[in-house]
Amino acid sequence: MGKQKLTIKDLAVIDFPTDVTRSLALNIMNRHFKHTSNDEKLNLILDVLQNPGNYTDHSTLSILALKLVAKVPVVQPFNTYTLADEPAHFDMFGSKHIELSAVQQMALAMRLPIAVKGALMPDAHQGYGLPIGGVLATKQAVMPYGVGMDIGCRMALTILDAPGSYIDRHVYELKKALGAETHFGNDGALETMQDHAVLDHPDFQLTALLRKMHGKAVRQLGSSGSGNHFVEFGTLTIEEGNRLQLPAGTYGALLSHSGSRSLGANIAQAYTAIAMDRCRLPREAKSLAWLDLDSDAGQEYWLSMSLAGAYAQACHDRIHANLCRALGLSALHTVENHHNFAWKETLHDGETYIVHRKGATPAAPGEMGIIPGSMTTPGYVVSGKGNEASLNSAAHGAGRQLSRQRAKNSITMSSLRKTLQREKVTLIGGSAEEAPEAYKDIELVMSSQATLVNVEGIFQPRVVRMARD
Repeated sequence: MGKQKLTIKDLAVIDFPTDVTRSLALNIMNRHFKHTSNDEKLNLILDVLQNPGNYTDHSTLSILALKLVAKVPVVQPFNTYTLADEPAHFDMFGSKHIELSAVQQMALAMRLPIAVKGALMPDAHQGYGLPIGGVLATKQAVMPYGVGMDIGCRMALTILDAPGSYIDRHVYELKKALGAETHFGNDGALETMQDHAVLDHPDFQLTALLRKMHGKAVRQLGSSGSGNHFVEFGTLTIEEGNRLQLPAGTYGALLSHSGSRSLGANIAQAYTAIAMDRCRLPREAKSLAWLDLDSDAGQEYWLSMSLAGAYAQACHDRIHANLCRALGLSALHTVENHHNFAWKETLHDGETYIVHRKGATPAAPGEMGIIPGSMTTPGYVVSGKGNEASLNSAAHGAGRQLSRQRAKNSITMSSLRKTLQREKVTLIGGSAEEAPEAYKDIELVMSSQATLVNVEGIFQPRVVRMARD
């Protein structure tokens, strides 16, 4: 018998006592009963709901049964953990360009009992939880702050059916399209209601939080956040023999950077609170709390994270489709990747891990990705080399060298405008906090990870839109 997968619609015939039990039943059936018919799965779920006491010792169904029996306490249990005296080994790339505070944050994470492997990318800098640019592999444990607040923050590049010269010849039209077809900031939305298959994803009905967020997800679809999020037109130069399998030359291209909007932020906040409540760590490591993937909360976070990632991708889909439609252009090729996410991956030792990449690009052998610079410096289309020491990862950008506050205090809009004029870049919105001087030298970052990625193309920004923070 082939694999059959239950959906949330299949479960509509069953009256579950809570959202947690519904989510738990769906995940258990699809994980442990793959070769059981859907009718048998539904009958088994009904029997557990009606007779939970018969299943409290079952190898896979006990977690659902224990949720249903009256003797289970309302207060969730918690575990207290200590840290190892010394951190497990982790590799660093471009270590001379990485601030000490980021190294210390990564070292703290590698003292966790769940930490198995780790790495620090050359664009790394201090964050909350894992450092930005931190990669952490665990066994059956997921850390919400190892993924980050903006779940599924990602890059998307559309190579256009237009030569690079099109960009410089049509700056006015590109500015007009960006103004009409994109929206930035924490509030508001595009004027035209957007549609995408992700809005009908059944997982939006799995938990109370996801159901609550659905309406806002509908409104925010196709929009971008603030800070370093952007949508920009530029030129992409590629050489012969590239993995994109395109003729060498310079093409017009569209590049975007943003994540899962309010949906991801609310998921991150909710499950970080749960993790901190159930996983008690020393004060200095509190933000590194994790969820066991065999627990109901861990399973809920995983499916919620996955949905947020799909939603982030949908936002980019709409941004690119809207702009191409407005300009009468079509796509020759698309490259895209998450850089705030967790994956189940089999690494070089043959073991499967939960690999957290917080501000890091997946770089398995041949895997395509995008590593941007700043609003005036090049970005790079890359293919991964599958470096074992980096856990198949690479940098996600140039990385900040000045905090937002330091950049705000030391860089003026006047100096930013001079930089933009010198580099022939048109900026819509934006702020001094995102000025090129606030970021590391992208060339140093790329030279520090020559063992991690191959360069397949170089993108040069020309018309950039960002939030006016």
